[in-house]
Amino acid sequence: MIRIPPPSAVRSSEITPEGLYRNRRRFLAEMGIGAVGLLTAGYTQAKDVPASADGLPLSIAKKSERAGGETPTPFDTVSTYNNYYEFGTNKDDPAQNAGTLKTRPWTVAISGECEAPGMLDLDALLKPHAIEERIYRHRCVEAWSIVVPWAGVPLADVLKRFKPTSKAKYVAFQTIYDKAQMPQAKWSGIELPYVEGLRIDEAMHPLAFLSVGMYGKTMPNQNGAPLRLTIPWKYGFKSIKSIVGIRFVEAMPPTTWNKLQASEYGFFSNVNPEVQHPRWSQKSERRLGELFKRPTLMFNGYPEVASLYSGMDLRKFY
Repeated sequence: MIRIPPPSAVRSSEITPEGLYRNRRRFLAEMGIGAVGLLTAGYTQAKDVPASADGLPLSIAKKSERAGGETPTPFDTVSTYNNYYEFGTNKDDPAQNAGTLKTRPWTVAISGECEAPGMLDLDALLKPHAIEERIYRHRCVEAWSIVVPWAGVPLADVLKRFKPTSKAKYVAFQTIYDKAQMPQAKWSGIELPYVEGLRIDEAMHPLAFLSVGMYGKTMPNQNGAPLRLTIPWKYGFKSIKSIVGIRFVEAMPPTTWNKLQASEYGFFSNVNPEVQHPRWSQKSERRLGELFKRPTLMFNGYPEVASLYSGMDLRKFY
């Protein structure tokens, strides 16, 4: 008997920490990787990661440590444990399936409330900017976390080139959606294309980052090649992958998970251990590759963003 899942199915094991427990062999492997990582100062490079981009080294002009001196999570772990529902809802699906994504040529549509809209080639979009490497902590709403050295450019530097007007109160982002390249997307259980958004002052904050690579090399497809958002003080689903559209808008834009379940996924989605998710606590987290949990930090340990939310009730505006 062949069981065909309905198009709207999203397995609970893929959106709760149970996935780490149920996949025992992967969990044990991560424990071993983590033990090695604790004894080394650097990070490991993958020898054979499926569905990767070209893996070419990037010319990095500047490096900065913004994760409190923590050792980065091994590349093999970060590149094979992903949420990218367009390529499957299991954590290891994207690494197996994302090789169908063509990342060149790649264009990004810039539109909305700005003086210089246009359709830009990715290389032209990035050409005026020097590539930086930044090591950031990241916290997933599912209670796991990672530390990653990203390579890219400050989001603000890119956005300012298009001269947003005074009406631009928010920035909306859209990912690619191509059924031919993403045949698994029909089982994603979410509305596609994936969309996200930031308030304009959040987007212009120095920590907001557009990433084109990680661990010193070009971005693997499963991690959001060739261009993804990296917002370290917010839960991971805010860091939209494979961006093809950026739009300046006056009203708060819709976002994918907020549309699906607003009671669980607010627009702001700042890491806040005091806001209880309806189905699990956010007070603690587990680094992939580590055995024990650690306390979750407010704003994921980036207090410099707190001024963005002065006077806001962060339990209401979660």
